[in-house]
Amino acid sequence: MGTREQKDRDLERLIPTISTVGGFDDSSSKSSSPFDSPAASHQSSAGKEAFSKVIRSWASKKFMTGCVILLPIAITFYFTWWFIHFVDGFFSPVYSHLGINSFGLGFVTSITFIFLVGVFMSSWVGTSVLALGEWFIKKMPLMSYIYAASKQISAAISPDQTSQAFKEVAIVKHPRIGEYTFGFITSTVILRKSTGAEELCCVYVPTNHLYLGDIFLINSKEIMRPNLSVREGIEIVISGGMSIPKILTVSDAQFLLSPRVGKFTIPHV
Repeated sequence: MGTREQKDRDLERLIPTISTVGGFDDSSSKSSSPFDSPAASHQSSAGKEAFSKVIRSWASKKFMTGCVILLPIAITFYFTWWFIHFVDGFFSPVYSHLGINSFGLGFVTSITFIFLVGVFMSSWVGTSVLALGEWFIKKMPLMSYIYAASKQISAAISPDQTSQAFKEVAIVKHPRIGEYTFGFITSTVILRKSTGAEELCCVYVPTNHLYLGDIFLINSKEIMRPNLSVREGIEIVISGGMSIPKILTVSDAQFLLSPRVGKFTIPHV
């Protein structure tokens, strides 16, 4: 019996058990799993962080795209709604006093009234009444300056080409050589000198939208006239240059004088 037991112990020493095949047991297999190693866990966390960054970047770009598209639409609708309420407020109290509460009726009445004023002021009687009203306003100290500035701005976009408004859009070299700025030709003058006469254009260069700016007298041959209307030039100034066309065509200043500005015969001194 002793010899048999000794043989069994020797056999157990030579043949490894199933739990220790390959040089590792169950405890070692659990601890050496590739998913539980520190390097593998670091790679997994880095992948999740990179994926979350991609998602956040994509979401932020799409959100900003939506803002860029919806912001001008929202601003347009807001100011349009505000303008309708503002114009509607002129005649809506009259209708409310009469017991008529219909939104938009005051707005339609105001638009009709503005149209009728335009028709009336285009006649001889309307021009006379307007001249009389301007005479009274110019006698008032503060209101005369406000009215004069407002009239100049409204005349700039007036469809009446005979009014004293902006004549043409101009591009002049300012403030340094190699730099250009937008301006508006308002008039043309003749500068008499001992050496002769020179034709100068009065160019108004806005510095703060349209109501503040500088006036320059520039030789008509040094002014570039782009293929832009006055209204397009005003839009470029008000939008801060965002509405400027991609390509501007400039005509030769020596051979172009707008008929609205007028062509002068330079007298010899």
